[in-house]
Amino acid sequence: MTTNKYAFAGLALGLLALHACNNPTRPTSSTTSMQSETSFDWQGHRGARGLLPENSIPAFIKALEYPAITTLELDVVVSSDKQLIVSHEPWFSAEICSHPGGSPVSEEEEKELNIFRMTAAEIRRYDCGKRGHPRFPEQKALPVHKPTLAEVVAAVDSAAIAMGRPLPRYNIEIKSKPEWDGVYTPPPSEFAKLVIAQIGQLQIGKRVCVQSFDERPLREVNRNALGLTISQLVENYDGVKFNLEKLGFTPQVYSPHYGLITAETVKVLHNSGIRVVPWTVNTTAEMEQLIEWGVDGIITDYPDRIPRNQ
Repeated sequence: MTTNKYAFAGLALGLLALHACNNPTRPTSSTTSMQSETSFDWQGHRGARGLLPENSIPAFIKALEYPAITTLELDVVVSSDKQLIVSHEPWFSAEICSHPGGSPVSEEEEKELNIFRMTAAEIRRYDCGKRGHPRFPEQKALPVHKPTLAEVVAAVDSAAIAMGRPLPRYNIEIKSKPEWDGVYTPPPSEFAKLVIAQIGQLQIGKRVCVQSFDERPLREVNRNALGLTISQLVENYDGVKFNLEKLGFTPQVYSPHYGLITAETVKVLHNSGIRVVPWTVNTTAEMEQLIEWGVDGIITDYPDRIPRNQ
């Protein structure tokens, strides 16, 4: 998600938020169990972006330190050797990334550092954490690389077991746009199949939600992976009816920017059997307001700001 890049003109009162996904069929054993479908789904956005470098293994493990967190939200793109890479952009961001030699990536060159044209081994030579993040002053700078989805699941699940806490859910965002097809990402059908296959190989289907702003890969997931939870990400003012009709099927979860949420919106979606998980909510006051309106989950960069009673 890209909350930091979108200025919603009508948000004078400053309410905005994220995506969460509960799977309707879940195991019930102690370590592998997931929360009840009626439980609130707190999600760590890109792990815990406000505290540690985004989409990094340390950030995901950090999020697990907060008992309320049930889901880890992350983004995936694709390398040239067809690995799913956990990254918000299909390139190396000038804002946070550095070359293998240590020099910062510049804005002029960032989109030339195309992850879709690099192998996973080449990608891991770049650092995306030691410079810190200019928009998240509380974030601790730390050398990190962009991991594969498989690396994340292995490290995080092991950490959860060591902590004696339930294994987390994973909210996986497919980063695609029509203008990226064949340039920065595979076509949506291929992208969706790679994601479905990896979820199957990792045996995490009952702990996964697949989400995207791009309806095309979501339609592919809906056609080819019955049983996977799907979330429609939304950042426009077109309204629930328009967005669901554009998607073409009813998703389990509707995930708008939190500034697009009202109590009435939540009621309308609940009446259609759709859960509501807004993004990205970073103040306790906004979290409490959304909870009062009845949302089913919240994604946040700051798991340490979750209200104490949660």
